[in-house]
Order: sequence, then C-alpha cells, then structure tokens
Amino acid sequence: MIKGMDRKVAISGMLGNGLEWYDYALYGHMSIVFSKLFFPMEDQSLSLILTLLTFAIGFIARPLGAIFFGRIGDKYGRKRALTASMILMAIPTAAIGLLPTYAQIGILAPILLLTVRLLQGFSLGGAYSGSISYVVEHAPPEWRSTVGSLVKISLLLGFLAGSFASTLVASLMDEASFYSWGWRIPFLLGICLGFVGFWIRNHGEESPVYTKAKKAGKLSQTPVRDAFVEHPMKMLQGFAVYLFVTMPFYVVAIYMIAYSTRHLGLPEQSALMINTAAMLCMLAAVYPAARLADTYGRRKVMIAAIVMQMLITWPAFQWMVPGDFTRALIVQCSFAFITGWYIAPIPAVLVELFPTRIRYTGMSLSYNICAIIGGLTPAIAEWLIRATDQPTSIMWIYYFAGLVSFAMLYTYKDRWREPLPA
Repeated sequence: MIKGMDRKVAISGMLGNGLEWYDYALYGHMSIVFSKLFFPMEDQSLSLILTLLTFAIGFIARPLGAIFFGRIGDKYGRKRALTASMILMAIPTAAIGLLPTYAQIGILAPILLLTVRLLQGFSLGGAYSGSISYVVEHAPPEWRSTVGSLVKISLLLGFLAGSFASTLVASLMDEASFYSWGWRIPFLLGICLGFVGFWIRNHGEESPVYTKAKKAGKLSQTPVRDAFVEHPMKMLQGFAVYLFVTMPFYVVAIYMIAYSTRHLGLPEQSALMINTAAMLCMLAAVYPAARLADTYGRRKVMIAAIVMQMLITWPAFQWMVPGDFTRALIVQCSFAFITGWYIAPIPAVLVELFPTRIRYTGMSLSYNICAIIGGLTPAIAEWLIRATDQPTSIMWIYYFAGLVSFAMLYTYKDRWREPLPA
C-alpha cells in the first residue's frame, strides 16, 4: 500500500465511485434498447439521436448538482456530500428498471425517462469530483497522480460492470424476453449496490486537508461565487483540460456501440464485445500513465496522449469504415488506450488547480460544465454522420477536443509535487 495513505480511504473512494458509474453507464449500454422501447420511430437514426439526447440531458443537471454538493462538501465536509450523493444516485437508477415503455403509456414514457436522467445527473454532478477531491487530498505529494488514478480506475470498472451486466443478461435469454423485461434487471440491481456504497462511504474518514482548513477558519462561506470571481482562470483551465477527457471518452464508452452496429454493420453482440475490450484497454493504460505523471510531471504525459491521438485519428477511421470486426477492435482499443493515458493524471491536475477552501465546488463546476459537452457528444456524433453521410466525420470531435486541451496544456504551469494550495 502507498506509504502515508489509509487503505480504507482508497477502498471507500474506489468502491463508492465505481458503484455510481455502474448506475450511470447502464443507460449508455442500453441506448439501442431505449431507442426501440421509449422512442419508437420509422427513422432509426432519429430515434437513436433522441435516445442519446436523453442521455445528454442528465449532464445538463450536473452543474446544479455540483453547486448543491459542492457547497455541502466545502462547508460541511467531503464525507457528508459523498454519502448523500450515493443514495440519490441509486434510487433513480432503480426507477429506470420500473418505467413503463412507450407501448404501455405513450409519450409519458420518454418524459419519465428524461426526469429520471435529470436526477441521475444531479447526483453525479457532485459525487465524482467529490471522490477525486476526497481521495487525492489524503495522498502524499509524490503519489497524488497515482492515488487520483484509482478514482479513474474505479470509474472504468463501474463502466465494465455495467457492460458485463447488460451483456450477461442479454446472452442468457432470447431477444424477445430481453426487450420485454430482461433489460430491467441490471437497473434494479442499482438499489442494492447503492446501499453497499452508502455503507462504505458512511464509514470513511474525513479529508485531513479539509479538516486542517476548517480548524484554521479558511473555508469559504460562498464557494460558488468565490470560484468564479476569485479564480476565473483556474475555472477555465479546469474546463479546457477536461475537454479531451469527456468528448473522446463518451465516443469510446457510449457511442461506439451504436456506431459499430448502425454504421459498420456489426452484430450487436460483437459491438458489445469490442466495447468491453476497449474499456479494458483504457483501464490498462491508467495506472502506468499515472506513475509516469508522478515521476515526470502531468503535462508531458497528457501532451503525449493528445499528439498520438491527433496522428492516428484520420487513418484509423478510414481503416475502420469497411466494417471488419478485427479492424474495429484494433481501432477502438487504440483510441481507448490513448484516452486512458490522458485521463490518468487528470484527478491530480484538478485537485492541484484549486485551493482547499473552494476545491470541491471549483472542481465540480469546471468539470461538470465541460461534461455537458461530453454528454452531448454521442448525439453530436450521430448528427454529424447523418448530416454529412460520412461515417468518418466524427473524427472532427477528436480534433476539436484535442486542439482545445493542447492549447491549455501548452501554457499550463505543472504543479506536481508542490504542496496543495490552501
């Protein structure tokens, strides 16, 4: 175990975060199912776009969740905010598993789905960045990127658990049974997982950095105002550095399942297999990249990932177009590995940007405002293909995100191994 790091803190941060992302990931993995059950239309592309826009709606609520939970986390403690968000995530996830479909209640079905997605987004708006702050604030300076990567690893494990659960249920029954009732099972498990996560977080220790700031009377009473008024450049930096996380991540983790089936002509089972393999490749990249970021700095590791992605994006999409399983597997796994490499130092970068007194709020808002764009990315990707009639047109998503994040990193002052700002 990392010297000077409480094992219970790492376990609490990882398990709680992983359980929340299991809940959140299920919707993306079931996007094809939802497009047929909640948005049935003759134009399948439009049906899918509406489904993906409903996925994106949850992201719009995330800045509100960031304000709500950020205020709790900065004024009353990281542990209290994280514990509350765990339950608020589990309940709407289980509710999805109980929703009637369009065939049963008509237009009310997508409206109810939209409402539940807003509640999910509200919860995750404070939970994820709170987990980052909580775990990294416990870490010794020379291990901050490595410890922060544990949160990313748990995120990916949560996504993999969601992928595994949906794939397993689909494989154990015929298609008619799956579309009739089987798809609900992974969502209903969310309430059980939520109570496990609640117990784990409720027995965790408060952040020592936060406790020290509280005793010194340095906490902000108006963290939202202070974040924007006193630290506008840090907010912009947090937004810009995260863009190359959120857009490529949701292309790989969410949209590529629909892309592989609709535009590459692969069977749904093959698309899910490729997605699982890609997420494993992303997972494999995180820890070694985090160790390098603790050894050589965050900036070098992240710029290397952007440059590599920019070099391979155009030829990789051209090579994948014929719809061959092996080509799709290699390309999507390569993209996922590079994304994992880039996201590894991100938790440490975000924590090192903001002072303790407004860290929870500043991180939550800058990250979640940027995440709205990520949530829209799958719908944007499908729209681009629909508008251009070119399945390779989604490569412009990578170029846009890469240029914005590279420009920020080019002028970014790396703060690795420095004490956290108070």
